[in-house]
Amino acid sequence: MLRLALILLMAGGPTRAADIAALDWLAGCWSYDGRAPGSGEVWMPPAGGTMFAMSRVVKQSRTIAHEFMQIRSDDSGSLVLIASPSGQATASFRLIETGIQSVAFENPDHDFPQRILYRRDNDKLAGRIEGVSDGEPLAIDFKMTRVDCEAFGL
Repeated sequence: MLRLALILLMAGGPTRAADIAALDWLAGCWSYDGRAPGSGEVWMPPAGGTMFAMSRVVKQSRTIAHEFMQIRSDDSGSLVLIASPSGQATASFRLIETGIQSVAFENPDHDFPQRILYRRDNDKLAGRIEGVSDGEPLAIDFKMTRVDCEAFGL
């Protein structure tokens, strides 16, 4: 019985890693277009079944917002994006769609946003959050350009 459990456990690992490996196009350093230097997102490449990221927004030489993110498999084996934005509770968003260089996550029970989307086009990355806020549809776009990670001091 233990041997069967180990075989099943080992078989489950590569499948999860392969799923997240398809998001390797998101890895890198991305500067928010039109924002102060140092504003942007840094995504680590997939490893160990996870991707980790951090973002920050700088205004007048001060960090005014930050967020820690991770993409991993949940207990059911589905990929989820877990976001921990500054001043807000951590929230999970389940993968709902993937493309060659696009991905969408959703949590219809979250206040705002209910959806998080990313789409890459060469050295450009478009992030978007969508949902309903105060009873009205709302979408916020984050346009980014790939930069050398040294721009973030890495």
